[in-house]
Amino acid sequence: MSGQWVDLGAAQDVTAAHSLSIEIDDVALIVARCGAELYAVEDRCTHDGESLAGAEIEACEIICPRHGARFCLKSGAALTPPAYEPLRTFTVREEAGRILLQRPL
Repeated sequence: MSGQWVDLGAAQDVTAAHSLSIEIDDVALIVARCGAELYAVEDRCTHDGESLAGAEIEACEIICPRHGARFCLKSGAALTPPAYEPLRTFTVREEAGRILLQRPL
């Protein structure tokens, strides 16, 4: 079963240095780029609920600005303490210069 695809904007707006924070259906998300690929994860550190908006992206990992927990953008896995629970991930793709997110079910 697949959900609807939602246009989030121009793909050029998400770079290695600049992620996109957005809310879809009351779910806060971060869309980030690692190399040529786009990834979408929930905008909430699983350690303390802190927003990941503006977080540093390094080696396909998003780093919580509050306590430094690292999460894999590809899988959502928590890679370092103090976070132990993974981030929720979402299906995202780039098509014709646009970012498309599969609407969370």
